[in-house]
Amino acid sequence: MLYILLYSILGIILFKYITFRSIYAALTAMFIGFFLYPLFERKLKDLQFKQTIKEYMPENHKKKNVPTMGGLLIITALTTAVLLWNNILNLYVLIALFTVLGFGALGFVDDYIKAKLKKPEGLPEKVKFLTQLILATVVAVLLYKEGFSTELYFPVFKNLHFNLGLLFIPWAVFIIVGSSNAVNITDGLDGLAIGPVITTSFVLMVFSYVAGNYKLSHYLNLPYIPGAGELTVVCAAVIGASLAFLWFNAYPAEVFMGDVGSLSLGALLGTIALLIKEEFILAIAGIVFVVETLSVIAQRYYFKYTKKKFGEGRRIFKMAPLHHHFEKLGWQEPKITVRFWIISIIFALIALSLLKIR
Repeated sequence: MLYILLYSILGIILFKYITFRSIYAALTAMFIGFFLYPLFERKLKDLQFKQTIKEYMPENHKKKNVPTMGGLLIITALTTAVLLWNNILNLYVLIALFTVLGFGALGFVDDYIKAKLKKPEGLPEKVKFLTQLILATVVAVLLYKEGFSTELYFPVFKNLHFNLGLLFIPWAVFIIVGSSNAVNITDGLDGLAIGPVITTSFVLMVFSYVAGNYKLSHYLNLPYIPGAGELTVVCAAVIGASLAFLWFNAYPAEVFMGDVGSLSLGALLGTIALLIKEEFILAIAGIVFVVETLSVIAQRYYFKYTKKKFGEGRRIFKMAPLHHHFEKLGWQEPKITVRFWIISIIFALIALSLLKIR
């Protein structure tokens, strides 16, 4: 809105620059979060929106009287910042907003069932997954119909890319839904998921800026995507909103993100990576999300395999996702979280280094 008013209408050149708007989008989202979270937390407690504890969770993980749905304010803060500082007529910005609001609505319903109706499992797994598929398919089909490039690019190998054609639609759905669920799976300890969300968003912010800049993208042998530079501002807003949330979610958490936050942020990261043609960079920068998800998949299928072969299910990890395995080993929650953050930072730096390794 400010972009359209102050640049497009009044011609104030300062608001043309993506770097300037990104900084203030981050600050706007951050200050909205800092200001509203204490009020929001009290309201959640008044409404009895408290985390419902699953019986099989580790004992030191069973935290009572902590409100959930903190992701609502993340969405509020970043959406407000995006509406203020982005060119809201940009197709990619509109798609990002649709993704975060659509998956956020799904997460809200899931959280409401868990917190208010006291059903720890929330929405049936099939219903949740089907809704994710529908939302992601809407995004994929829209992009395909709008003539968005269906090329798939690989990091490091600058000439290695091929056209997916119609297969772009299932590929896009896989990236968005997979990313959404990966962040959701990781969100199991205080501050655990939001740290890698911040580092991954920073990497995507840099790549978005390059993808939307004709000279930089050609110099670095990255695909040039006109209009993708606006996603830099979106990523900055995510970082600002996430930092404000982390202030209150760091151990011991005063509020939990809930599915409303994890599903929407994960889907947004996947969508942005898709839009700037950096799906593999997302996997590298978001290595924590990838490993956490693989730990669940490996545990589940190994259990089924051994049950069928030996008559009883066996486990690779003491408990999945991976962070619960370390809890069972006796690691303290802050140690697990900080070490996962360190790993996330290392792989974010590796992902950024691939800007030049071509």
